[in-house]
Amino acid sequence: MKVVIAIDSFKGCMSSQELSVCIEAGIKVVYPDAVIDACEVADGGEGTLQAMVNNTNGNILTCKVHDPLMREIEAQYGILGDGKTAVIEMARASGLPLVPLEKRNPLVTTTFGVGELIKDAIFKGCTEFIVGIGGSATNDAGVGMLQALGYRFLDKSGVEVGLGGGELGNIYSIDTSNAMEELKKCHFLIACDVDNPMYGTRGASQIYGRQKGATEEMVLVLDANIKHFATVIEKCLGKDIAHIQGTGAAGALGGGFLAFLDAQLRSGIEIVLDTIHFEEKIKDANFVITGEGKIDAQSLMGKVISGISKLTQKHKVPLLALAGHVEDDAKEAHQHGVDAIFSIMNYPISLSDAMQKENTQKLMRQSVEEIFRLIKIVQERR
Repeated sequence: MKVVIAIDSFKGCMSSQELSVCIEAGIKVVYPDAVIDACEVADGGEGTLQAMVNNTNGNILTCKVHDPLMREIEAQYGILGDGKTAVIEMARASGLPLVPLEKRNPLVTTTFGVGELIKDAIFKGCTEFIVGIGGSATNDAGVGMLQALGYRFLDKSGVEVGLGGGELGNIYSIDTSNAMEELKKCHFLIACDVDNPMYGTRGASQIYGRQKGATEEMVLVLDANIKHFATVIEKCLGKDIAHIQGTGAAGALGGGFLAFLDAQLRSGIEIVLDTIHFEEKIKDANFVITGEGKIDAQSLMGKVISGISKLTQKHKVPLLALAGHVEDDAKEAHQHGVDAIFSIMNYPISLSDAMQKENTQKLMRQSVEEIFRLIKIVQERR
């Protein structure tokens, strides 16, 4: 019996690694000699850094950067076991939680700190970059990041503009002469699970600006500024990228990566699974176990379960999904390669009690043990 475990964290309760330990314990009550291959997984957002570093025997580093309001902070990023691939969660430097509610203003917040993380990784010898761009506090199309990397954005008078989404409308030319020379040897893979363009009714500002502190008037200014900046990119770089899916991600940071750093935008879970060679791991598996805190129809939209189910379908490996809570619409997952879905809650329990780690550990072990007792009975009676 070989089982591959690839379960997402139960947010606010247990990590992917902790859940895997419980699942393995439950399986081994029934199959003591089972071969268990536990992979830490995440969908490109929170937890991706830790998962990818742990899976590849990499390291987590800390460096000083500037937050969205240009206050100095310490932020972490990872270097994978190959020594040349950096994993960056942009939210560590430019995320919304770093900005107090009363100070959230995407006219002034900047991605400068993301550029500082990239620069530090380059100095450490990295040439390959995997960047998760969820959870941003910014709407500057990556201009702050690029300024940290040496790019200069000039107004009509040839004076360098300031930081933040409010400055994009003042940009009329781009000076690339001082950009880090090492960037020419770097490759960027961006974990992006939204399909928004840079501007317009589905653009970065209109869809996400309000949650970053923008008023209705600010949303209109930010959207117009990004539209203007997109025309400058086309004029100066010859790249028409504004309406490519995903360029509006993270306040149009996706567009900045694409236009200036020739990045590739991909699903976060696909990047994670490729990096840990997940497809090879499951080819001879009897079962794959996945899951997340709550399974519903959205679990099929670019999240962990959707990425894993594509590969288990391809190799005809049974896929079991476990969750704390299973919505009625989760049954749609059966049409997308999830063979069975289980809630680990087997008796009435309050949400606060369910979120207690010791309760989740016990319920997960018990549920997995019972599932594999059933599997063993079926196998023995064939």
